[in-house]
Amino acid sequence: MTPVAAFLGLHKFGISATFLALLAGTGVTAFGIAPLAPDAATLPKRLITESVEAEALAPQLEALAGHALNLRRSEVTRANDTVDSLLRRLGAADAAAAAWIKTDPIGRRLIEGRTGKLISASLSHSGRIESLVARFPADDDAQGRARFGRLTIERDAQGRLQSHLEQALLEATPRMASGTIRSSLFAATDEAGLPDAVAVQLAEVFSTDIDFHRELRKGDTFSVVFEALTADGEAINWNQGAGRVLAAEFVNKGESHQAIWFGEGKGGYYDFKGESKRRAFLASPMEFSRVTSGFAMRFHPIFKTSRPHLGVDYGAPTGTAVRSVGDGVVEFAGSQNGYGNVVQVRHGGDRSTLYAHLSKIDVRTGQRVDQGQRVGAVGSTGWATGPHLHFEFRINGQHRDPLLIAKASETIKLAPTQRNQFAQLATQVRSQLEVASSLRGLPGQVE
Repeated sequence: MTPVAAFLGLHKFGISATFLALLAGTGVTAFGIAPLAPDAATLPKRLITESVEAEALAPQLEALAGHALNLRRSEVTRANDTVDSLLRRLGAADAAAAAWIKTDPIGRRLIEGRTGKLISASLSHSGRIESLVARFPADDDAQGRARFGRLTIERDAQGRLQSHLEQALLEATPRMASGTIRSSLFAATDEAGLPDAVAVQLAEVFSTDIDFHRELRKGDTFSVVFEALTADGEAINWNQGAGRVLAAEFVNKGESHQAIWFGEGKGGYYDFKGESKRRAFLASPMEFSRVTSGFAMRFHPIFKTSRPHLGVDYGAPTGTAVRSVGDGVVEFAGSQNGYGNVVQVRHGGDRSTLYAHLSKIDVRTGQRVDQGQRVGAVGSTGWATGPHLHFEFRINGQHRDPLLIAKASETIKLAPTQRNQFAQLATQVRSQLEVASSLRGLPGQVE
């Protein structure tokens, strides 16, 4: 063994400690000298200036004058519109285009048919029409998706006008809004800038919690997240201006009720606890109507005597859709003495419902119907003094108050395998409704 190796073998722990101490010292030294770098504030500064010549104004104005400007305007067609009056409101000065539109079979549809078409116009700086696009309601497609019609008038490469008509799907954008009841539900939703379709859905969703005919109170509040439908990004105010209500909260007489849409296809509404809002029977055989005579003693308008009224009468215009309040089988559809045109549906558990004075019957005896399916239309056939629906609910042949049956009927349960997914959605929706609630009193809606 060499002398050096022998020395290292005898003093290996001491040498290691010395080496680590040197490293630690180096680290401390490095930390200590870093702050000694020059302060940027004390470094010398140098100002550099450079002259810039502005471009002459005349060439800029000349280039601007040579640039083609397109003006865009939007309007909504009115009942008394002509082609000329519509184009004037759009700011167009194009007599040749007006004459062409009047004679073109598709172009004439700008002012024909229903009013309320959304018109977008692109005009040259001189007022010549470059393009016109009209958007208006159309029937749903085979899958039940909402569509709109699009009528386009535009110029080809040679500057000649041409027209074509097509249909496209409305797009859904989630929006939030809230309101306070001062007189009625529809007045409150109007004040909040909501389509009537949202008011109808709110009344439907909470129908088993709230009797909107008798229990609504001034000061009640609601918050809602819903699908706003747009046509090519343009907001619409047609009857189909809103899709599904995705979530809502309604505070009635100090008590809060919530609803969340959950599930694909045949989904349904549930509260935050996962309890279904859907019951075996709907609260009303019509989407939104008023009770004109309840389940009680009354003075009969025809027989002029006091007698029990064994059903509920709903006032509504002739032709208003009447729907089955529950799943079942039609056991009678036809005319029946004082009932006039009547439909009777047999449900499970010896329960049946009857819809009388109909102007039209849309089902046949033996046909199976789903909850909410149309069975006929309001009329005044039989012993009726005016258009209304007489609705009865029977259990084992005994008449019961329909307004109480719906609230007492069994709910549809959420499957245990869906509860985790539902809980996540409920947490998200709760936050959205809190944001919507904070908008109360502010105009319009928020995406």
